[in-house]
Amino acid sequence: MATHTATLTSPSAPLSAGVMLPAFTLWWREIVRFYRQKTRVVGVLASPLVFWLVIGSGFGTSFRSGGGPGQQHYLDYFYPGALIMIVLFTSIFTMMSVIEDRKEGFLLSVLVAPVPRSAIVLGKVLGGTTLSAIQGMIFLVFAPFAGVHLELVQVLLVAVVVFLVSFALTALGFAIAWPMDSTQAFHGIINLFLIPLWLLSGSLFPLSGASGWIRVLMWLNPLTYGVEALRALLYPGTELAFPLPSAMATLLLFSLVMFALAFLMVNRRTARPAA
Repeated sequence: MATHTATLTSPSAPLSAGVMLPAFTLWWREIVRFYRQKTRVVGVLASPLVFWLVIGSGFGTSFRSGGGPGQQHYLDYFYPGALIMIVLFTSIFTMMSVIEDRKEGFLLSVLVAPVPRSAIVLGKVLGGTTLSAIQGMIFLVFAPFAGVHLELVQVLLVAVVVFLVSFALTALGFAIAWPMDSTQAFHGIINLFLIPLWLLSGSLFPLSGASGWIRVLMWLNPLTYGVEALRALLYPGTELAFPLPSAMATLLLFSLVMFALAFLMVNRRTARPAA
């Protein structure tokens, strides 16, 4: 046991073999596993698209969010929220693989391998982040239908925002899934906590028009900053609740906190048998 522990924590182990190689392997496994499930790929893209078209067309021109460009029709206003929905669904549901891996015994074999726990977190989280970021960027194909015409700099900044939101939500999904043994419990948490998180992000209605206590919750909701950052990039000149730099700084902080939480959950879980 002492020898095994020393192997796990030895500072002399090469970084490439100790962290990056196992992380890369887990990252690649997440990519391959996701795209082998064709119905899952279609569902992730189709569900937000249907939401965007149905809800956006239903409200139509009866909704007014302000006088900024691209904000006259609800399809335009709802577009950033639909993009965030894709990122949310992909990030969170990709992390159900943590529960599936535990049931199949794969997770146990990874845990007893002589690799740092940080490699497990990094590989799984980066895998989910890559998938959700790709799905979110694919949704930009529909941007012209929302009155959005992006230049290269805007696309790059949108990619940064999408990556930060994806990374934070994937790490959060990992932290939620890690102590769970059933997908039913995982779905329960999603319905109770994460869907309201999206609903209170400014995706469906603006922060300025919300009632007092709802507005406070929206200010505290990290996803609000992601939606506002996307809206600032997709519709320049729109009146926003937060400046773009502060929104992106908040997303960066959110990402770091969620990754730290995921890392702590892994160490807490693996420390139980030794107690």
